Amino acid sequence: MGLGAVTTTFIVGTMMYRKNKGLPGGSVTQMAKIRVGRGENRRYLKMNEIVSMTDCRDMEFAAWDIFPENAYESAINARVLLEKDINPVKDELEKIQPLKAAFDPTYVSRLAGQGNNIKQGTRSEWVEQLREDIRNFKKRHGCNRIVVIWAASTEKFIDYCPEVHDHLSDFEAAIRDNRCDVIAPSMCYAYAALMEGAAFVMGAPNICVDIPAMWELADKNGVPIAGKDFKTGQTLMKTVLSPMLRTRCLGLAGWFSTNILGNRDGEVLDAPENFRTKEVSKLGVIDTILRKEDQPELYGDIFHKVRINYYPPRGDAKEGWDNLDIFGWMGRDYGMQIKVDFLCRDSILAAPLVLDLVLCSDLALRAGLKGTQRWMSFFLKSPMHDYTKGEEPLHDLFQQYTIFKNKVRELGGYEPDEEFE
Repeated sequence: MGLGAVTTTFIVGTMMYRKNKGLPGGSVTQMAKIRVGRGENRRYLKMNEIVSMTDCRDMEFAAWDIFPENAYESAINARVLLEKDINPVKDELEKIQPLKAAFDPTYVSRLAGQGNNIKQGTRSEWVEQLREDIRNFKKRHGCNRIVVIWAASTEKFIDYCPEVHDHLSDFEAAIRDNRCDVIAPSMCYAYAALMEGAAFVMGAPNICVDIPAMWELADKNGVPIAGKDFKTGQTLMKTVLSPMLRTRCLGLAGWFSTNILGNRDGEVLDAPENFRTKEVSKLGVIDTILRKEDQPELYGDIFHKVRINYYPPRGDAKEGWDNLDIFGWMGRDYGMQIKVDFLCRDSILAAPLVLDLVLCSDLALRAGLKGTQRWMSFFLKSPMHDYTKGEEPLHDLFQQYTIFKNKVRELGGYEPDEEFE
């Protein structure tokens, strides 16, 4: 879902890579080496040497979007990649014409009225149209399996509603009743995908597949799900720096984060109701790494503030600035500071995550895995977890990578032999 900057950067990069013209930098599935075996038997292998990964040359692409421009036009308009890197695959891109999107302007107010490539109807009618889109695409391209990934805008914040979101039967009734207040558009995509046996990944912080009703459906239909929110810039840094503070037993008094971003995502997040969804995702990162109940003298009173500012001149070149006020020996009277200025490219960091999440979801689908795939949390900012049972998300990047590698080893028939405390 979404044929904007992230998706077109992912598609163009993948097409160039399979023509041996692009570097899949940032893609763990394509570039990382993982140890298997111990001692004299240890080897360091790429993932496709450990498990049966789908080859990038065997992938077909489609997208829904509210804007009618094809993938070539969208890639040019996104202004992320240079034309010299887009034009070699122009013919392929022009064939990707976006399908009409299921769009509710109340969920993304800053895009209201901007696009007209939109489906009509109720939530229930949307679901049937989306399911038909998936079936038609699968048949037309002769695909064996489908992965649907949300790479569209952050929706406005809605509260978890137990009477609708806890049970599949109640959730389906809300779709039939066209409950627009509790059934977000992204939920319609996810529901349609799971009903068609397609794996689904939520790449934004929207409440979507992280509800018990969706877990029930994924389990019932034997489909893997993952989410949420691609872990790219500032939050990636938090999942690296927080473990450093914890490991060195350094205290944290405050963490102030601000971003400037000028692409469509920045425009959408400029609306307070949409920023609230992102803020919840970002604020939850350090709490489970720097646990106040374990070390209250170090982490018992952290002031954490997050800001995102829409700044059109930067386009997709995002800047994330962090200030950390830390302390150690002799306490807060001898405070220190860490300042990080991360000048990054949002879609350049997100595109390899899309590839990895799609390929890992397909691997899970073929392996018969179903429900929430916690081992994919390595790629995601706000890992899914069963909050109904008091489970906390795991945010530590290095612990997440250990879990990821162990799952890859297990799926490849090797011992999942790494541990962490």
